Amino acid sequence: MENDQNTFFLAETYYREGEYEKATQIYKKLYDKSSFNTSYLTRLISCYQETDKFLIAENLLKARIEKNPSQTFLYVYLGYNFEKQQLNELAKTNYEKAINSLHENASYAGIIGRLFKEYNLLSYAILAYEKAMEANENADYNFQIAQIYGEQGEYKQMFESYINLVDKNESYLNLVQRYASRYITDDPESETNILFRKTLLRKAASNPKNEWNILLSWLFAQQKDYGKALIQEKALYQRNSGDLVEIFSLGKIAFQNKDYQTAKECFTFIDEKSLLKEEKIDANLYLAKIAVATKNPETETLFQNLFTKFGKSPQTIELQVAYADFLTFTKNEPLQASSVLEEALTYSQSKFDEGRIKLKLGEVLVFRGLFNKALIYFSQIQTQLKGSEIAQQARFKVAQTSYFKGDFDWAKAQLKVLKGSTTQLIANDAVDLFLRITDNEPVDSIPSGLKQLAKAELFAYQNKNEDALEELANLLSPKKQNTEEFLTEGLAVSGIAIPGEVIYDDVLFLQAKLFIKQEKYDDAITSLEKIIAADNQGFLTDDVYYLMAETYNENLNDIEKAKEYYQKIIFDHPSSIYLVDARKKFRKLRGDSI
Repeated sequence: MENDQNTFFLAETYYREGEYEKATQIYKKLYDKSSFNTSYLTRLISCYQETDKFLIAENLLKARIEKNPSQTFLYVYLGYNFEKQQLNELAKTNYEKAINSLHENASYAGIIGRLFKEYNLLSYAILAYEKAMEANENADYNFQIAQIYGEQGEYKQMFESYINLVDKNESYLNLVQRYASRYITDDPESETNILFRKTLLRKAASNPKNEWNILLSWLFAQQKDYGKALIQEKALYQRNSGDLVEIFSLGKIAFQNKDYQTAKECFTFIDEKSLLKEEKIDANLYLAKIAVATKNPETETLFQNLFTKFGKSPQTIELQVAYADFLTFTKNEPLQASSVLEEALTYSQSKFDEGRIKLKLGEVLVFRGLFNKALIYFSQIQTQLKGSEIAQQARFKVAQTSYFKGDFDWAKAQLKVLKGSTTQLIANDAVDLFLRITDNEPVDSIPSGLKQLAKAELFAYQNKNEDALEELANLLSPKKQNTEEFLTEGLAVSGIAIPGEVIYDDVLFLQAKLFIKQEKYDDAITSLEKIIAADNQGFLTDDVYYLMAETYNENLNDIEKAKEYYQKIIFDHPSSIYLVDARKKFRKLRGDSI
């Protein structure tokens, strides 16, 4: 057996290299020894055809059919042998013999369909599979049929076959979802998305099943239509009361994608329907986060009401951490936040609870300018929870804090490790900060402005927006006592950050974001326009266009300008992370039905 395998491998090598005469000799010996092996037969016939020995192939196949008339798949080989000679009528006759035989022997459907597919006779392959399913109601070749329709670009029939497969057997749901995902995009107006949606809606109307709601919810989530996905999840919940897991997952995804309205509806639904205290606490945690993100003036009251309702205990540690974050970064009350977190530590029952609290304590300490104490907390987390996601977050915080301090070498050392993080968000943040440092580092001890940029970012982190803006203004046009001082420090009179330098874009982009925080929207637009004027091919271009579009849309109520910049992302930056939102918002502003 091992010798046959080695011989077959040698024949395959000859075959792939186009040495058909040498391959023929080996395949013939193997076939004569094991005539039942269809792999040997397939290759031998192919070698005869490649060397124009069609008659030898024909005689071999006819002799085999005469000896084994039940092996009707041989007619596919024979038909293709005629087709290679452009004897199309003879080819068609033999193909039909193979297909018609399935009425008597449907068990050959798999091999007959596969042979047709290998010979790229896709329509015949579909006919074979359909004929077999007619002959045997237990046979199911919808999956193979769907794949063929996909290869042909017949997406309507492809989706119908996939849905029929699930209709016959619900266990195929995940498989169908995986294969359908190859054709589904994030664009709800794409041909395949529309066809899949319509196929599911027709099936749901004629034969309601949970599976159609599950697939519709999945489709809408891919398109970031989270509100529509929630409608499907609610329908599922009404039929299967008690399971809120999928609605919770949808709420988290909507929250992460800043669809706060849908996220709020998800978590409010869970809070109203759930009978479990843990689920209610988790839902209300997100409702509090949404209140913070949407700048709800009642956020403080909301937190206090939640502590009154659920208390302070190990179960509400994440809620306490979220409250400390709100106190620090929204209310500028870091001392009170520290007290909240110190109390939370007394409820900690695991290293992970302790790690979450210490991570936030470290952030609060950085906010207060107590870098060394913060670094101690971050280091403790890395030591105690080595390899965990929290440890990776702590390492990033070490890098960020070192960056704020101006210790760029240590920051880069941490970021190099994190660039390969299994958590995509951490990896992306690490790459962004690493590039900001390496792109703007001083060369030959000549100041580049990186220390001033880091200082400005620290001020922004600490909500000292005026100080941050002053630092950025100095970078763009430093105020020194005299020109001699500029030259002594190696600075240009016009400022360190000049058009054409990477740091110029970074400075102006941060400046624009700070102006937006201060509701100085026209100033923000001016800063962003300077970036575009200086370098239209920069790394920040799509970020700039999106921020301009959002500012015109949300704050300046200039619909035409908003459309202009959303459109720039759609046409000039098709791989941008903002593409889906830009497309959706452009269509909404244009008046399309969303």
